[in-house]
Amino acid sequence: MEATALVTSLLGGVGLFLLGMRLMTDGLRVAAGAALKGLLARWTGTRLRGILAGALVTAVVQSSSAVTVATIGFVNAGILSLGQSVAVIYGSNVGTTMTGWLVAVLGFHVDLQAFALPAIGVGMALRVSGGLGRRGALGEALAGFGVFFLGIDVLKSAFGGLGETIQIAPYVHEGFLYSFLFVGVGFLLTFVMQSSSAAMAITLTGAAGSVFPLGVAAAIVIGANLGTTSTAALAAIGATPNAKRVAMAHVVFNGITGIIAICILPVLLHAVLELRRTFQLDEEPAAVLALFHTTFNILGVLLLWPFSDRLIRFLRGRFRTAEEDASQPRFLDRTVVADPVLALGALHNELERIRAIALRSARGSMSREPGFEGNGSIDRATVERLTEAASEFARLVQQTRLPSELAEKLHQGLLIARYYAEVAQLADEISKATVSCDPVEDFHLATEIARFKATISAALSAAEAGSTPDQPFDAAELERHYDEIKGVLIRSAAQARVTARQLAAYLDLISSMRRMVRHAVDASVRLRTIAQPPETPSDDDSAPSVSLATSPD
Repeated sequence: MEATALVTSLLGGVGLFLLGMRLMTDGLRVAAGAALKGLLARWTGTRLRGILAGALVTAVVQSSSAVTVATIGFVNAGILSLGQSVAVIYGSNVGTTMTGWLVAVLGFHVDLQAFALPAIGVGMALRVSGGLGRRGALGEALAGFGVFFLGIDVLKSAFGGLGETIQIAPYVHEGFLYSFLFVGVGFLLTFVMQSSSAAMAITLTGAAGSVFPLGVAAAIVIGANLGTTSTAALAAIGATPNAKRVAMAHVVFNGITGIIAICILPVLLHAVLELRRTFQLDEEPAAVLALFHTTFNILGVLLLWPFSDRLIRFLRGRFRTAEEDASQPRFLDRTVVADPVLALGALHNELERIRAIALRSARGSMSREPGFEGNGSIDRATVERLTEAASEFARLVQQTRLPSELAEKLHQGLLIARYYAEVAQLADEISKATVSCDPVEDFHLATEIARFKATISAALSAAEAGSTPDQPFDAAELERHYDEIKGVLIRSAAQARVTARQLAAYLDLISSMRRMVRHAVDASVRLRTIAQPPETPSDDDSAPSVSLATSPD
């Protein structure tokens, strides 16, 4: 075969293969998208199930990149945790080896043109008749399968002719240098084509055509596996922190797996050959390489499994945003747990941070007007995380021999944290409700609502000051004003100055404001009491553990 014809055949085969992969992936994603997303969302409760789900979804859609992108989306939406996404990434690397098996099993034992051309014809008929629906998507996937195998057939013919004229085996010597060289070739192929499946197809058909010795082809397969990290890294540029963490998990898994596979390449390849003989599998180089690809990815899962928790903690510490940093406790140092006085001081300092964030969110909710969006969800999430951290810290402190007075202060500290969590939650709900409320057109009612909001703001200022004698909080005045505005709203509805929908919305709104202020003031008063230094207790002045189940009234 002439050199020009060989190059043309190689390029055409790769092009057909990539086109077939694109059609297959897009078609299957549309046809089974909801089911596959549901599988990822529901079947990842444990690490093993997450790995199996990732492998199955990737094997079906024939694209680990598509699964990685979907996983990133689920993590950002809060459907999957970072730990679950790491398990899915593990599984997707195993599932992507299915492409090699398709090439090895069907590509070398089936009359590809006899299969490919009818598949393309039937698939396009379904695509045309089915339009943009599921039938059309299935037709597109079937046509993609046909084009995929047509590309394999062209590559087989090209490498068959190339193998008769070019032999690289005499120029290859054993050693890490040559292994690393061909690992680089595999990485480069994947990076240029942005498809490890295409690099695998070239490698498998090249090995079957006697162009590549088995050891060289195995090194290229490792490189192709490493090359998929370039796709993840490129996709993470400018992305959210969670997207970057998932992409880094992909890089870490493939990087460690690839390094281990390179270091033990001769041993691993020998083990795969023995495994093939034991199970009497196909002797074709393509089948051996497909088994090799699957084996070292499964080996990577087994090796990284015990270190997954450490990996997840490492990833959580990377690409942090200011909001995420704010949700990390600054004073709850476990080294002070053994000293109750120091522990209570640390808890008090962290509660001061929680208080500042919760009251900031509360003041912000009072400044919202209908039609303007609020942003209290971030503060709410931050306060909730800090409250969880404070509760965990208090549990550790309770396990020590705790004096009764400090035990009571610890109990009060937990109540304070929960009050502030309630304040942040109500502030977020008030901001959102204010945005969705229809504005009141009646001037008198609008004025009364504004006056009540001013009363709430003044009460929040008192809460911020800790309800000191210089700025006391008058609970009776708040209740009186609350009853007045509620009566004005009800009378306005009776006189048809507001709709029933507005009445319900504003009654809920003022009730939430009232509860928010009561919790804020109560928490601030309690915080002042636990800030006072305790009297020195006697040695036997201890108390049993205090229940943590108490919640705000």
